[in-house]
Amino acid sequence: MYQAVGSPGSRLTRVTWMLEELGEPYEIIKAKQHSDVMYRYNPSGKIPALVDGDLVLTDSAAICFYLGDKHADKGLGPQSAQERGKMSSWLFFAQAELEAPLWNKLKHRLLLPDELRAEVGPWTKMEFDREVATLEKRLNGNDFAMGDRFTAADVIIGHCGQWARGAKFEIASEIVNAYFDRVLSRPALARAKEREAAVA
Repeated sequence: MYQAVGSPGSRLTRVTWMLEELGEPYEIIKAKQHSDVMYRYNPSGKIPALVDGDLVLTDSAAICFYLGDKHADKGLGPQSAQERGKMSSWLFFAQAELEAPLWNKLKHRLLLPDELRAEVGPWTKMEFDREVATLEKRLNGNDFAMGDRFTAADVIIGHCGQWARGAKFEIASEIVNAYFDRVLSRPALARAKEREAAVA
């Protein structure tokens, strides 16, 4: 059985969502960021982590990619070397570009010491708007990142959309909003949130 380590409602949801999509059994180990418990799983103390036997894997995109690749028969991971490259590109874009302004705004609004905070609202909005436009182009009329099937890439991108909506970032693209509606309405995500709420 997999163990998903982290705080409910955080990037942990990416891991639990992926596990629910795969239909794999798992337990949640609650751990706050930079807690003693979390440092046992990740040298940085950041969440989430996945335990699979002797393997401890960190970083949500890597975890979702690993799970999709390991359970390739379920269709959520890459099915060829070409797809492996394409999915990696999507995951790197999601974390390095789409998520970056969300994370920077959160740090400066809530997480950094007062003396280190700056007003980053205007430039994080500009950067996020630019990456939403990029996402629209990259989707290229497809229902999902990899084409006509939902994959691990959509878990990471979709979670960024959930985060953006919760943080009141405007999503100007109707195409991207429709994409987020599509992926965020999946029953597996609802089940993941229920599982997390039960241990919160």
